[in-house]
Amino acid sequence: MKKLLCLVVAVMLLFSFVLVGCGTKAPTTTQEPAKTAEVTTAPEATTAPAAEATAKTLVLKDSPYFQGKGLPAVADRMPKEPKLTNEMPANELKYVNGTYGGTLRTVRVPGNWEPVVFIGCNEPLVNSPGYVGDTVTPNIVKSFEVSTDQKEFTFTLRDGMKWSDGQLLTTDDVAFAVNDVLFNKELTPTFPAWLSAAGIQGNTPLKLTVVDKLTFKISFDKPYGGFLLQLAIEGWRGYTDLIKPAHFDKKYHKTYADPAALEKLILDNKFKTGEWVNLFNKMDCTNWENVNPEAIGFPQLTPWILTKTGDIEIFERNPYYFKIDSDGNQLPYIDTIQSTTVQDLEMVTMKIIAGEVDHSYEYATTMKLALYKENEAKAGIKILTNTTLHRTATDLFINQTYNDPTWQKVSQDVRFRQALNLALDKKDIVDTVYNGYAKPGTINGGTFDLAAANKLLDDMGMKKGADGIRTAPDGKKFTVHFTYAPHMSDFQPMAQLVTEQWKLLGLDVQLKQIDTALWGTRTAANELEVTMIWTSGPIMWTWADWGCQFWSTNWFANYTSNGKTGIAPPADVLNFYKMIDSLRSSSFEAAKTVATNLRADMAKNMWYIVSTEDVIQPVVINAKLQNFDDAGFAIANNFGAEQWWFKK
Repeated sequence: MKKLLCLVVAVMLLFSFVLVGCGTKAPTTTQEPAKTAEVTTAPEATTAPAAEATAKTLVLKDSPYFQGKGLPAVADRMPKEPKLTNEMPANELKYVNGTYGGTLRTVRVPGNWEPVVFIGCNEPLVNSPGYVGDTVTPNIVKSFEVSTDQKEFTFTLRDGMKWSDGQLLTTDDVAFAVNDVLFNKELTPTFPAWLSAAGIQGNTPLKLTVVDKLTFKISFDKPYGGFLLQLAIEGWRGYTDLIKPAHFDKKYHKTYADPAALEKLILDNKFKTGEWVNLFNKMDCTNWENVNPEAIGFPQLTPWILTKTGDIEIFERNPYYFKIDSDGNQLPYIDTIQSTTVQDLEMVTMKIIAGEVDHSYEYATTMKLALYKENEAKAGIKILTNTTLHRTATDLFINQTYNDPTWQKVSQDVRFRQALNLALDKKDIVDTVYNGYAKPGTINGGTFDLAAANKLLDDMGMKKGADGIRTAPDGKKFTVHFTYAPHMSDFQPMAQLVTEQWKLLGLDVQLKQIDTALWGTRTAANELEVTMIWTSGPIMWTWADWGCQFWSTNWFANYTSNGKTGIAPPADVLNFYKMIDSLRSSSFEAAKTVATNLRADMAKNMWYIVSTEDVIQPVVINAKLQNFDDAGFAIANNFGAEQWWFKK
């Protein structure tokens, strides 16, 4: 069940990307690349509140929260060179060193998913301040080096860094994660594409070389220019694919565990004899699962760790967390997070205006801005309206591989997709759904033109009957089944408005809402004709997320499985897939050309419909919450949750 939830969340959120937003410069380190075959070192971030080099000389300070809890001194709990936090660039946040204490109150809807804590606890090996990708800096690792041929990446861990249970972090944890989990075919039947050469499924997997207890190398047999950004940004992966607490996980791994003890654990956890893989997957927690009940007691490197589950989840500060501010204060500032499950999105709004929520990003919406503002003073909240989405908001996907011959014939005709795009009054969508806090989508080209849309369907032979409803080209009844889940509060009004606009074409459009878990299951099973979700590729131009799993489900499954499942895609679709893949291996200049070609191909073939662009993402926070600014990508602030503090 845990892995099913992970799949659903991945479908909702893991729309992977590679580099950076359009118009930014190439990822940089703090010195020029080497001109020879030698490697260049990327020192600690220069965008931190103070130069990282000073971290080793600061006097470390502890939170009063840990007094009397029998812990070692703070200097003995942290690495010799802690990380100076730098999650937001200086041009987006004027960082102020804070004070300790307080509980951050968040809310979540049913489904066992806590978006604020998940992002706030996501720690990659390297990071990119502001989440834009123009600079890559060390995070969990103290330093990294990249060979000039972009094939070899050398990482050095922080000496003395510890897991949340106090055990040392070493390259033993890297070797275990790679050799005993990634390269174990029982645990990892399909090797991850992003850890293969150039990030392409079926290419040669990475090679791990452990140099010593702190240094390791990852190498590929082909250039992989986008690998650092894969680590820093793409997919919210965190560190858990490449680093696992070996001292904990080995108890559940058949290579290391005593057979009798392992079998007892298998049976005690209600698995069948010999099902050690199921046991391991339950006991090991990826970064996607750090908010799940199974995360209790699992060693982590995150600022907070889950200690209580139920309708109210409690996350407590990690005494061994590795980041500090420029005064030497161990982060995070906030001691605990309290996440409360509420009935639905409307109840989230009620709690926000009642002053019972200190942060809401995923569930805040432009449709409620007037209501938030009306209650701002009474609720003690502040509404941010300049932060933008790092992704699109509500893209429309016509699944060309849905298992119905008539549907496939119609949906694979580009004129059908063009007609649906032309029939969208995107200005109306911006005004009605987003209260003007967005711009009409332009990537697909074409303005609102109902006459042109009708002509395209006429030319396809989709004639209108006496009732005004169009048939399929073969004269049979034709229905568009539009199925969506309420992932965000804008989904329902968007779906209703789109349905009414498409009906003006004479199409029989049947709209249905299902819950998010069922949506994930049905999406993966190729059971949806038309649906709605978001993507990141159109916004972050080198982000390799163009929704292929939604508009070409069976074709994409075939491509990503090297032909083992699904149906072989046609040549034009295959070309689009390969262009996306080439973003990872390309040089920065070449990648810009690829991105231009992707956009042109998108406009030509209308693979899916981007309804809006430059969507404002309102964020509601407690008015006393500090180190949170109204700039950049809204989600970027969440990555720096350890930096937040409450002004007394």
